[in-house]
Amino acid sequence: MGDDAWAGLADLFADEAYASVKGYVRTYVMHQQLLEHLPVPPATVLDVGGGAGHQSFPLAQAGYDVTLLDPSPAMLDKARQRLGRLPEEVRRRVTLVEASGEDADEAVNGRCFAAVLCHGVLGYLEQPEPMVDQLCRCVADDGIVSIMTANANAMAVRPALERRWDDALAAFDSRREIGVLGVPGRADTVDELSELIRRRGIEPVRWYGVWLFVDWLEFGGTELDVSDSKEVAATAAVELEASRRDPYRQLSRVFHLVGRKVGAETVD
Repeated sequence: MGDDAWAGLADLFADEAYASVKGYVRTYVMHQQLLEHLPVPPATVLDVGGGAGHQSFPLAQAGYDVTLLDPSPAMLDKARQRLGRLPEEVRRRVTLVEASGEDADEAVNGRCFAAVLCHGVLGYLEQPEPMVDQLCRCVADDGIVSIMTANANAMAVRPALERRWDDALAAFDSRREIGVLGVPGRADTVDELSELIRRRGIEPVRWYGVWLFVDWLEFGGTELDVSDSKEVAATAAVELEASRRDPYRQLSRVFHLVGRKVGAETVD
């Protein structure tokens, strides 16, 4: 565990961040976005850097055959704990693999999947290209690649809402920040990432925002009550609608890009 960079963060990430309103909104919004593009179950899904399975286990519950790949033993332990609470028929549809995303193709023995997910991973890497290479290698013909990462065009929003004005001014021309988990992160743009996957045979289909109003509220000092199920559901519905529309999606702190290996439409 000494080499596991996520060992000290697994509890905070898996048990606290995803138990918040923001965590629920992220999972719900991205699940709905994925369902617009995924083939019907029991199609195969590879979740690269899938952590504790918050995004891919609901797909397994919906009937998909899920392989979760992650380099962190601590995060995979969290995944096993969560998987153990699911019904047996769901557990049979999930395979856990300990490996780096940069070695994904080798780790899955060259298998290709109907969908390859990589959510919240690129921002922790110095450069996105090696990971993007692997994602595009692992997707089957007519399959989708789904990438979620920080939006470089909205870097000033968080420090401004936290009234860190000097940081906000600097953020207009920055790609880097210390994230909410206290870990340094890096951001990309939709256009740049679209070009990276296009060069690797994946045509961008659509992109979405992920977090907008919940970020503004939290960073502005408003506490959101996760126990108020009615308000949480209403919040998620508004976030989902905002994620699909301009100019709202452009101001989301995170974006979700979906591409298809063949026969795709041009990104909108």
